[in-house]
Amino acid sequence: MKRQSTMALAALLYSGAALAHPGHAEGALAGLLHPLTGLDHVLAMLAVGLWGAQLGGRAQWLLPAGFVACLAAGGALGMAGYSVPLVEAGIVTSVLLLGMLIGFAVRLPVGAALAVVGVFALFHGFAHGSEMPAHDNGWLYAAGFIAASAALHGAGLWLGRGALAHGRWLRGSGAAISLAGVWLAVAG
Repeated sequence: MKRQSTMALAALLYSGAALAHPGHAEGALAGLLHPLTGLDHVLAMLAVGLWGAQLGGRAQWLLPAGFVACLAAGGALGMAGYSVPLVEAGIVTSVLLLGMLIGFAVRLPVGAALAVVGVFALFHGFAHGSEMPAHDNGWLYAAGFIAASAALHGAGLWLGRGALAHGRWLRGSGAAISLAGVWLAVAG
């Protein structure tokens, strides 16, 4: 568990506050790097996996899968040039609320949990899609940010499963994620 915590901390330290991520590479690499360079994106996507592990059962795979599906839809809206209000507020709220759901060990029915993560995924996907580098291949870029998001969900699920065996660690990680959400809201 100590190694898992160290790896998670290293990932968080590597990430900076998001809000905009211009200047990446192109294609799939640009999409792959995009979610990894913003603390808000990293925390929210890890939190989806953590919450799925905490809920157990079908939620372990439905929450990440539902998030990825809605992330792709939001990405398509962003790439197509649609306007979505309060995107950054929705992203920061996702960090804060997902952390609280984990911290307070909230057990929603799977359908309600899917609705929560689905709405947040639309905001995250829209941000990724609307920040696609000019003249980039949308399919490759989307494949990259979807793969990175799924990997972060998997990491959260893996950490969450390990944390379940260690009592309060999982709930404490939710509290830490929420506090980071407060910091992102104030800093943003």
